[in-house]
Order: sequence, then structure tokens, then C-alpha cells
Amino acid sequence: MPTENALGLARQKGLDLIEVSPTAVPPVCRISDYGRLKYEQSKKDKDARKKQKNWELKEVKLRPKIETHDYETKARMAERLLLDGGKVKVTIMFRGREITYTSFGKRLLDRMAVDMTPIATVERDAKLEGKNMFMILAPRPVPTGPPKFTHPDEPRVEPQAGHDDDDEDDSVPSVAANNGSNHPAVEPATASGSDSADRAATPTEGVVSSA
Repeated sequence: MPTENALGLARQKGLDLIEVSPTAVPPVCRISDYGRLKYEQSKKDKDARKKQKNWELKEVKLRPKIETHDYETKARMAERLLLDGGKVKVTIMFRGREITYTSFGKRLLDRMAVDMTPIATVERDAKLEGKNMFMILAPRPVPTGPPKFTHPDEPRVEPQAGHDDDDEDDSVPSVAANNGSNHPAVEPATASGSDSADRAATPTEGVVSSA
């Protein structure tokens, strides 16, 4: 239909001629109420934003020489974050000469990926950036099995913000707990009463009186 005829038809109906597909040959248009069309589109966008779940990328940090118990604790934390619907960034932190043994970190990330297989998929493979190696896990829409480390009846505890296991190695022990020996620290007793008098009457060792 020619453009002039389409415009005339739209005016007769008291509506607007709206171009739907300008790149098509010939262009595709429709006769409708432009104000109502904008309202319906904004309503659809609003509903889509409501259905979209906001997620935040959480990070779980490990060391290449992590112990089995500490690894299970970190894996349990990653499972809880994935079960909550969030993505998890698993980071291996290398220190000093540990960077020369990146194969240990890659092996640890592969182990974490296998352990998370029932509830997560690897969204980004292991990658080395500086002194850190990381991968990103995304939750499965439908889990293929139960989590390996988290039990259903286990209470869900959120990890404390700002706490890092690597800071524990750098902590300074208190003087009362460790004074350089295997014995507990004991405060010196305060001399008083007759003990003070006896000490005052005792001559100092190594002092020679003048003739």
C-alpha cells in the first residue's frame, strides 16, 4: 500500500501510522494508537525487570597448599552461595615463589568444579591474572543431584564480611599465650611486709665494702 493511502486510512480511523520494521523492504507499518502502544511496551519492560533476579558475584578464596578440612569449609561456602542462586568466583592466591607452581592451583580449581557439578556449571574456565588464578561457577537451573558438602538439615550461615582465612597466618600471638617458651606467662609476685624487710637486710652480692 502506498504511504499516502496508509496515512489517509489512519486519519479516517483517528489512529496513528506506526512504523514497525523500518529495515524491511518495503517497510512494515501498523495502524494503532501510539500512546497506548508506548504504555503497553513500558508495562512489559517493567514486568521483565521484576522477573529478573538481581545477583551479586561472590568470591571464595583458597591457597594452593590448603588443608583438606579448610577446603571442605570453602566448598561448603560455595555450595550455599550457589544454592542461593548467585554466581561464585573461586580464586587461588599465590604468594612469592608459589606462582611457579600454577599447576597446583589449576588442579585445585578442577577439583572444585567436579565437586560442584551437581549444582553448578563452569561459566568461565580457569584463568591466571597476575598472582591469582580464578574460575567462575554458575548455578544450574535444575540441580542434577544433592550438594556434596552441604546437608539439608545443616543451618545456613552467611560468611562474615571482611574476614579472610589468609589473614590468620599473619596474626600476632598475644604475649600471655606465647612468651617464647612452652610455659605459660606468670606475673611476678609483689614483695610486701616482712619479705621486703628481709630483702633490704640482705647484702647485695658482688659488692665489696671499703675498709
